[in-house]
Amino acid sequence: MARARNHLSRVEVSAKGAVALRWAPRMKRKARAFLKVLRQEGRELSIALVNDAEIRQLNRDFRRKDKATDVLSFPSGEGPLGGAQLLLGDVIISLDTARRVAKELGVSLEDELDRYLAHGILHLLGHDHHRRAERLKMARWEERLLGRTGLIPQR
Repeated sequence: MARARNHLSRVEVSAKGAVALRWAPRMKRKARAFLKVLRQEGRELSIALVNDAEIRQLNRDFRRKDKATDVLSFPSGEGPLGGAQLLLGDVIISLDTARRVAKELGVSLEDELDRYLAHGILHLLGHDHHRRAERLKMARWEERLLGRTGLIPQR
């Protein structure tokens, strides 16, 4: 009997400081779980846990928005000719924003980080929320990944 190939996704998490480092293993596990649900096993993903100053700089440099935000996604680009790209890209998450919003909403920091991660991964896969139909599709995927409403409400 042939053995099944290991299709474990490669997820790298970068974090500075003790607080951010504490979240790295959990973010790696959650990313792998989300990729499995999305049938993207074997793909590669980079996650950076940053503070508001760092995400504000990235938001200013790449989106021309001079403010901190919750999550940014940077797709890796095109895959090799004739094949699927292995590297999805980078998801950048602000721990400062997650902590602040979690407190405002009365939810756990874990839940808020999960929402940002799911949202960021879906953007890497080409989902968007600018048009109503796209927004509803992305909202359904967030709910499927999280088991609850994500960043985009289904309305």
